[in-house]
Amino acid sequence: MDVVLIAHGLALLIAAIAAVTDWRTGEIPNWLTLPPLVVAPVVYGIMNGIWGAIFCIAAIAVSGLVPYLLFRRGAAGGGDVKLFAAIGAIAGMEVGIEVQLVTFMAAALISLGRLAWHGKLFKTLANSMFLGLNPVLPQRWRREVAPELMTMVRLGGFAFVGTFVALYLRHPMPWG
Repeated sequence: MDVVLIAHGLALLIAAIAAVTDWRTGEIPNWLTLPPLVVAPVVYGIMNGIWGAIFCIAAIAVSGLVPYLLFRRGAAGGGDVKLFAAIGAIAGMEVGIEVQLVTFMAAALISLGRLAWHGKLFKTLANSMFLGLNPVLPQRWRREVAPELMTMVRLGGFAFVGTFVALYLRHPMPWG
């Protein structure tokens, strides 16, 4: 069996389990995300030598960077960071970045649709604009954004969708 297909299947399985646990408990457990972060560099190191381990560690860093920055700003959870890093570790840097792109696009689309449905889209967009612009605006133009108007989005389900789409585009018919 192809090693890449096994790695991609494992990444999809981890994303699926993360989606279910995030949906049920609001958390992505460490027992799911930490082992790939340790085991993947060792396995890739054994398979491809020192460069395999180095590229795997680089994939962890690159795949976890944007979610980590979001985590530092309070816009994502720590489990999301570890999930994206684990997917990158297993499936590679390119897939890790693609998974993030599709995940954030899906989360944004659904979140905007949900806000529009509840009639809160324009107020939320205005608050988001001021969150981004406040640091560069003169003091008199800044607007305080109430913390209760900000909410986190659980990314576990979206990460599964992102992983599925990214991997499907690479293997449109894995059974054929």
